[in-house]
Amino acid sequence: MPIKIQSDLPACKVLEQENIFVMTENRAATQDIRPLKIAIVNLMPTKEVTETQLLRLLGNTPLQIEISLVRMENHDSKNTHKEYLDRFYIPSSELFKQRFDGMIITGAPVEQLDFEEVDYWEELCQIMDYAKKNVFSTLYVCWGSFAGLYHHHGIKKYGLDKKMSGIFMNERCVEGEPLLRGFDDTFPIPQSRHTTLRKEDILACDDLVILAESAEAGVTIVRSKDNREIFMTGHLEYDTETLAEEYYRDIGKGMKVPLPKNYFPTNNVNRMPTSYWRSTAHLFYSNWLNYYVYQATPFNFI
Repeated sequence: MPIKIQSDLPACKVLEQENIFVMTENRAATQDIRPLKIAIVNLMPTKEVTETQLLRLLGNTPLQIEISLVRMENHDSKNTHKEYLDRFYIPSSELFKQRFDGMIITGAPVEQLDFEEVDYWEELCQIMDYAKKNVFSTLYVCWGSFAGLYHHHGIKKYGLDKKMSGIFMNERCVEGEPLLRGFDDTFPIPQSRHTTLRKEDILACDDLVILAESAEAGVTIVRSKDNREIFMTGHLEYDTETLAEEYYRDIGKGMKVPLPKNYFPTNNVNRMPTSYWRSTAHLFYSNWLNYYVYQATPFNFI
């Protein structure tokens, strides 16, 4: 089944070229079905890229999904034109008037700031508080996961000596977890961050369960015991070339960043990397939508 998005959203054309079933607003109006309502709070600077990455994964399931893209009202985007945001995004004030089956809060390039220093922190806290009662399952990604763990559970983030970038193998920490159903015994997750979590802090919180961890990247997937909050420190949505583009960008700015680990063949930046996390990404998002959104949300929740 398709994802329902605006017909002129740039991601629509890209996804149609990839044979991912996209339903425009006009066609959706003729369908006698209640789609899952998913809000995406997109905090990434490259919004069009992130939209396409996430919609590609959300569109690869048997479920019909209606997408609402959400923007911060109290933040001026430096990388996306206001006209684009006004056309395709709803402000948080509009979000608060609705209820959603699921929500995704993305990462953001602000992790080296204290949370309270981020100019939209108060607004984001309002969204996270709203989600506890008005969204049945919220998926927090990368910096979003650090923000959610800090705001909801008081879990602190800790700075790293150098950027963690690359593809890191993970192992499940619990058996029978629906979110990881069908996963291999070890599975890759791309990471791109300057901060980390401490396992002992999470274990000390009675409301949280560690689902996966990496020998190199630490705790990577956590959920609340009521299944309403999923936290993932990595970027399963990343395209094959995303880490390379970030690396070239950082080097171009004169930043001293390490070569992404387990990414470039033979660590040669002139060789094109290949994706070996794509199937894990599709399975992760399908499992989240199926087990924690579609099968769990009460029929009359919306």
